[in-house]
Amino acid sequence: MPAPAIRRRMPAAALLAAVVVVGLGVHALLPDTAVTDIAGDVLYAAAAYLAVLLIAPRLPVLAIGGIAAAWCVAVELFQLTGLPLQWGARFAPVMLLLGTVFDPRDIVVYVVTIVVLTAVHALVRRTRSGRAGS
Repeated sequence: MPAPAIRRRMPAAALLAAVVVVGLGVHALLPDTAVTDIAGDVLYAAAAYLAVLLIAPRLPVLAIGGIAAAWCVAVELFQLTGLPLQWGARFAPVMLLLGTVFDPRDIVVYVVTIVVLTAVHALVRRTRSGRAGS
């Protein structure tokens, strides 16, 4: 039986892998439209949330959401410097992590996605802790 820390991380790792695969599929296989851009933003925010959960599964849910939201907003604001666009022109995978150009809509999508994920995660934790105490 896996150690408790590994058991806590396995679902987050599996979900993160699935989100990354879907995100790469959206990026590579679908036309670049407003809908696919928003889908990519949702998947990016979900990946950020799951990455924080994978790294620190014992953090309070609100802390996980706060860190993920801060990361997403910081990356979006960093695009205002022009550096992600320059770096992405030299090494395309950088664009997947840092994006290219600032879009305020992205911040809204990130925050809304993370609020939803945080609420669902809190509900799941509450349900699990209630079941464990029964």
